[in-house]
Amino acid sequence: MAVFAAADAPMRARAVCEAMDVELTPSNINNARLKLKRLVERGILVETEHGLFTRPRP
Repeated sequence: MAVFAAADAPMRARAVCEAMDVELTPSNINNARLKLKRLVERGILVETEHGLFTRPRP
């Protein structure tokens, strides 16, 4: 969540991996995308467009 606190715009899974210094392999990016989608289902994040994730606005 710290990645999204510092972000000023919605982020893609690849950008989240880069911000967390995770190796940019297809499997790591897909795993991050799945985790981000789970956070959307729980209401912690919002998917503004297909593949763009951000924190919900109050």
